[in-house]
Amino acid sequence: MASRLQAVSSLFILSILLVACGSDYLYERSYSIDGGDWTYANNLEFTFDIDDTLSIYNLWLEVDHSTDFGFQNLYTRIHTRFPSGEELSEPLSLELADKVGRWYGDCSSSDCTLKIPIQQGAFFDQTGTYHITVEQFMREDPIRGVNEISFMVEQTGQTR
Repeated sequence: MASRLQAVSSLFILSILLVACGSDYLYERSYSIDGGDWTYANNLEFTFDIDDTLSIYNLWLEVDHSTDFGFQNLYTRIHTRFPSGEELSEPLSLELADKVGRWYGDCSSSDCTLKIPIQQGAFFDQTGTYHITVEQFMREDPIRGVNEISFMVEQTGQTR
């Protein structure tokens, strides 16, 4: 009986530790896309502050889309405005399915959610406020079947 109680106690402590060791986000924000129709005009703005230029971060986009989404990938354009005022824009293809059409991520019968690494091991050279804008960059307007887009800045606990 004592060993069984000890085993249950150990499992309880382990489960608490696993829950406590989840991701540590410095910043996280989500946008619901009205009716699942993401238009060119609906740019998503993410603004966060960086105080530590030595820390290393992971940057993530999470896409929640319908299983009726008609494409293998979702083309976006990412605009970054640094605290200095400098701006950088680049296209980014978010791969949502493999070449035979099987969805990546966690899918139900009607929706899929996929967390996509945008940059692993990132660091910020400047302290201050960063502005990230994500725009829909497909050939169709609106693009149908995109329910929600989230952006996260994850603290890795590492320094450079």
